Amino acid sequence: MPTIHLTTFIAAPADRVFDLARSIDLHKQSMTKHKEEAVAGVRFGLIEKDETVTWKARHLFKNRILKTRITAMKKPEMFTDEQAEGDFKLLKHEHHFKPCDNGTIMIDIIDFEAPYGTIGKTFNKLYLTKYLRRLIEHRNGVIKEFAEGSKWKGLLKVSTD
Repeated sequence: MPTIHLTTFIAAPADRVFDLARSIDLHKQSMTKHKEEAVAGVRFGLIEKDETVTWKARHLFKNRILKTRITAMKKPEMFTDEQAEGDFKLLKHEHHFKPCDNGTIMIDIIDFEAPYGTIGKTFNKLYLTKYLRRLIEHRNGVIKEFAEGSKWKGLLKVSTD
């Protein structure tokens, strides 16, 4: 089974990065290229443990539906989302947030597996792993941009007093 491991430094506090990473609204903004929208479950705001969100988007030349559930959460250290319904044989994404000097280290660990046996394994190696890596790197870049700037204030609707 393929695994993607990404590490991103963000010059912002871990609690802010944690909330931005689980923001449905920011996820939609980061995936506008794929026309991603939340169509069921939590559709706005911050997703919590045991909640689901169903995404509709255009990926790999096809409209797709992916329902994920938050299966673990320890604020503001980590959360895990897993596919409940969708095209993958398996999809599990762990998000970890480690405070450090001047910011947060955000760590993504994504385990996934395409269906279709040998054909799926070949597709993973030739294309899917790179595609998913680029997708998460882009998303992390958007999280970084919001967390390090002032855009997060309106998005998270928190008091800055």
